[in-house]
Amino acid sequence: MKKLSILLLLVGISPLVLGQNIEITPSYGIQFGSKLNYGANYIKIDNSDQYGVTVGYEVDYGTLFEVSYIHHSTELLIKDVFIAPTERKVSDLNADWVQLGVMRYFRDEEVKPFVGAGLGLIFLSPSNENPEVVNRSLSNSTEFAFSFKAGVNIMFTEVVGLNLQGNLMFPVAWGGVYVAGGPGGIGGGVSVSGTTIIGGFSGGLVFRLGAGK
Repeated sequence: MKKLSILLLLVGISPLVLGQNIEITPSYGIQFGSKLNYGANYIKIDNSDQYGVTVGYEVDYGTLFEVSYIHHSTELLIKDVFIAPTERKVSDLNADWVQLGVMRYFRDEEVKPFVGAGLGLIFLSPSNENPEVVNRSLSNSTEFAFSFKAGVNIMFTEVVGLNLQGNLMFPVAWGGVYVAGGPGGIGGGVSVSGTTIIGGFSGGLVFRLGAGK
């Protein structure tokens, strides 16, 4: 994947360019779904697992500039009185988040609580559309997004530790999804968009490299 390759390239060259502390945090966890309501109906993203990697560069004592990538593969679902009276799958959905942000530690000890925020893009890629619900392929979309996180790094040594954190992800305008009711568009269609919140929890290892603790 092109976006992930670019991020990994940054991971590889940054220690050569910046003579400072660097943190690399691969992670795995759960991403909770989200729902957009329109009247008594809704379109939603289902729950799924998620994985990612964050690279942080210490720009001040206890403050890091971060580049992060998160991926989750899920399903897009609908419940609509005309199109799908009971909840039905619309399509599979891949979501790729790329964020630039800042993270701040509360203290510099073995147990290091932190908070952070980021701004970037989310790339949404539908596939395997359900022909009983939609009569054409859904388009890929790219939206602005921002995020917040809070958690703790528990350092086993000065170099390796355990990362535990919670995330709140906000696509600025998720949706714009047009769903036509079944083959031939029978039953009409709906177009839904709006701001939503996607939360999650993850854990992983943190590797701290560079000039010092």
